[in-house]
Amino acid sequence: MALALYRKYRPATFAEVVGQEHVTDPLRTALAAGRINHAYLFSGPRGCGKTSSARIMARSLNCKQGPTPDPCGECDSCKALAPEGAGSVDVTELDAASHGGVDDARELRDRAFYAPADARYRVFIIDEAHMVTTQGFNALLKIVEEPPEHVIFIFATTEPDKVLPTIRSRTHHYPFRLIPPSSMRQLLERNIAAEGVHVEPAVYPLVIRAGGGSARDTQSVLDQLLAGAGPDGIDYGRAVALLGVTDVALIDDMVDGLSADDAGAVFGTIEKLTEAGHDPRRFATDLLDRLRDLVLLRSVPEAPSRGLVSAPEDELSRMVAQAERIGLATLSRYAEIVHNGLLEMRGATSPRLVLELLCARMLLPSVSEDEAALLQRMERLERRATLGGPAPAAAPAQAQAPQAAAPQAVAPVAAPPADVPDRFKRPSQRPPEAQAAPAQQAAPAPQRPAPVAKPEPVAAPAPVAAVPVAAQPEAAPASGGMDASGIRQIWPQLLASIRKIPGGRSTEAMLTQATVHTVEGNAVTLTHSAEPLARRLSEQHNAEKVAAALHDVLGGTWQVRCVHGTPSAAPAAARAQAPARQAPPQQERSFTRPSAGPAAARQDSAPAVSRPAPQQPERPKVVQTEPDIPLPPEPTDDEELYDEDASPAPPPPPPSPENDPEEIAGKLLSDHLGARPLES
Repeated sequence: MALALYRKYRPATFAEVVGQEHVTDPLRTALAAGRINHAYLFSGPRGCGKTSSARIMARSLNCKQGPTPDPCGECDSCKALAPEGAGSVDVTELDAASHGGVDDARELRDRAFYAPADARYRVFIIDEAHMVTTQGFNALLKIVEEPPEHVIFIFATTEPDKVLPTIRSRTHHYPFRLIPPSSMRQLLERNIAAEGVHVEPAVYPLVIRAGGGSARDTQSVLDQLLAGAGPDGIDYGRAVALLGVTDVALIDDMVDGLSADDAGAVFGTIEKLTEAGHDPRRFATDLLDRLRDLVLLRSVPEAPSRGLVSAPEDELSRMVAQAERIGLATLSRYAEIVHNGLLEMRGATSPRLVLELLCARMLLPSVSEDEAALLQRMERLERRATLGGPAPAAAPAQAQAPQAAAPQAVAPVAAPPADVPDRFKRPSQRPPEAQAAPAQQAAPAPQRPAPVAKPEPVAAPAPVAAVPVAAQPEAAPASGGMDASGIRQIWPQLLASIRKIPGGRSTEAMLTQATVHTVEGNAVTLTHSAEPLARRLSEQHNAEKVAAALHDVLGGTWQVRCVHGTPSAAPAAARAQAPARQAPPQQERSFTRPSAGPAAARQDSAPAVSRPAPQQPERPKVVQTEPDIPLPPEPTDDEELYDEDASPAPPPPPPSPENDPEEIAGKLLSDHLGARPLES
């Protein structure tokens, strides 16, 4: 029976241990100085040399020339404790997975009191120490804390946190690590040279990746390849077929298809993958490894020389060319999509379908609105501009959009490009129709003929229509390419930024109905349909909050003010009627008692209501000369200011027919204006 490679080439001295210099060097120094502790704890991943180092430690302690960091290998103790030796009665190795109970711990404690038979120390190596029960650790606690002078304990475990803290605190803890690929390759090449078998250089990265940094697992994989090797040794094709890894040609085809945005090549590679019988999960894992290598090659050009990327020369040259064709942001987004897709494949019933969906996401960055997708679209546009390729198909449609919208009354706004929003591009990068939009907006809109007003039954001043603010020409774009339309597009982000400012929630509430009027340089003019809220927004503390939010979103220094504007003529007409109510015609003030019932009383109290009455058919009306009562002052409470669309206060209840009109007028003056009668 052939001896396994990991047993045949087990290290016999600390100098032969590979990739654990941070542990072997301090142990060699301690052995040379004679500073030996009574208990040691070796922890680390499986197959990284914990048990082998414990045996080397026992061999160095019991050597005739020891304790020494380099056993002689000639004395009886060194020969017995060699990798191929029969073992020593003074060195006991226990597997705690099957001997972790309290009875086993008591037996070990009783045996520890006996002196060694032939060696200097009695060494107990307890492998998988985390499997010892709590009762077993408690039985060993006293002897581990104060052992006899000839007893040394060495605990080896993959999970040091599960070792009893009282035991762990009484040991010298040495953590082992996974072996790096460079050191692992040297170990494999040394073993292959000793075996005298030819191995292609491209096979070593496959074996190292399959071993996962464990020396025992890697040598087991190599041992399996050696067992099936032909007369010509181990070739790449047989290693790929035996290990189940993806052929590098399929990985290259996939990456080339992604770099060229060729959907046919990408999905054709998945078809070849399925026909070859490869696992889609393993293909996604290998593709993620390739994307990792491309990111490193793109970020660190000297990555191969520094050992960050390990690959054969021909494959490395192809990877360098692929990294030059794909941007760093695109590679990062590809890697993130594949990583998330591996998580989705764990419980998927159709891994191939999940893989195809991942490729569709990578090919279509426009389906996502995150930052990574936007960066990929920008890199795609830059690559097209650098290579001089054709412009996107959406550009001609955008050029025709302003011409089609010319007959409209409102100036058109240029549509953003298909790949990148207009607000993220510099003015020089915008299409010509987007740069000409401010000039088109500055053109005055055609005037519509004013409608002829119908004659009113009651004489009143004609309402004056207010010019809508939206029809006024906008100012030229501000510096940096940001105009009024651009600020309107980022209005939700602006409100969110104001909300984060201390005390900014009230300002955000007032800005919900505000709009951007003009932008002149760094001066922004807002408009609001409610005059009280416009005054509040023009105050210094509110204007500073809006300016701070603009700085947070766009950068730069801004000046903000708010003016009163109405989008329709109805509110302006209502304000035009207000002076007429405050200046009634000078007539003799006389009061007559109502001649009708409650209907006449409601008619007499109509002037006290500020809401205009709906038009009704003409009918005789009672002419009254009751003095007009001024409107109450504007509300100053914040809660009333926020309610912009609140209707006027309901009218007071109609007076009873039995009351005198003079008493009614006096009561209204007293309730609304706080007036009091003069003493006669």
